Amino acid sequence: MTMTLNVLVKRLVGCAAVLLAALTALAPVASQAQPSGTASAQYRLATGDVIRVTVFQNADLTLEARVSETGVISYPLLGSVAIGGLTLPQAEKRIADGLRDGNFVKQPQVSILVTQVRGHQVSVLGQVGRPGRYPLELADTKLTDIIATAGGIGANGADTVVLIGRRNGQPYRAEFDLPAIFGAGRRGDDVVLQNGDLIWVERAPVIYLYGEVQRPGSLRLERGMSVVQALAGAGGITPRGTAKGLRVHRRDADGKVQVMEVQMNDSLRPDDVVYVRESIF
Repeated sequence: MTMTLNVLVKRLVGCAAVLLAALTALAPVASQAQPSGTASAQYRLATGDVIRVTVFQNADLTLEARVSETGVISYPLLGSVAIGGLTLPQAEKRIADGLRDGNFVKQPQVSILVTQVRGHQVSVLGQVGRPGRYPLELADTKLTDIIATAGGIGANGADTVVLIGRRNGQPYRAEFDLPAIFGAGRRGDDVVLQNGDLIWVERAPVIYLYGEVQRPGSLRLERGMSVVQALAGAGGITPRGTAKGLRVHRRDADGKVQVMEVQMNDSLRPDDVVYVRESIF
């Protein structure tokens, strides 16, 4: 009997250990599956946002509502509650205070989840992976954050990004050199975005090569690209071509095309057309 009891105890201990290990392994998965909400605690509610309000152990007070143009929602027992411009914790406290002060719930535990962010958004257009409108889920969302969310700069996108919006009630327009932002001591140039901002990523500048080159056509103009680098990008000069007498067709400030001879180390400009002549020998 004693031996049987000992065996049973060992088996129970073993099962408990297996169950504990399984629960431990599942814990991270369970925590990852929990919805964290569309917006963070720093997010300030704005017109158009759709929220879900729940009160612990008071299912009849659960409500899904849209923040009105005046920044209010209509909540059971309380009527109109102004929550526009408040953070989630502040809005939760306002509703909880109303329920408690009105003697509706003794110790209300209010939770607010933003299901749709419509109030604070920016638009990203042009040469990015996924153009569209994106919510500003954090109060300090920066330019590079939204560009990363939009899939980054596309293969044909320029390094310079244009930001259009309003600051201090005045029209605002600025250009940002993205590679420079990541330089030493330049992270402060990464501007914080505001509601309604528009980000535009232009197509990268190109040059054109024709004549005796291996791959005539257009070529992306990299920073500081020289004639020899452009020729290398086009596969080089054909056996019938010559590096002597290279010509570039370039538009001046008045829009007139100027034809000039260039050297291999001369820098090129956007929309330059490089012509490689055929060797006469």
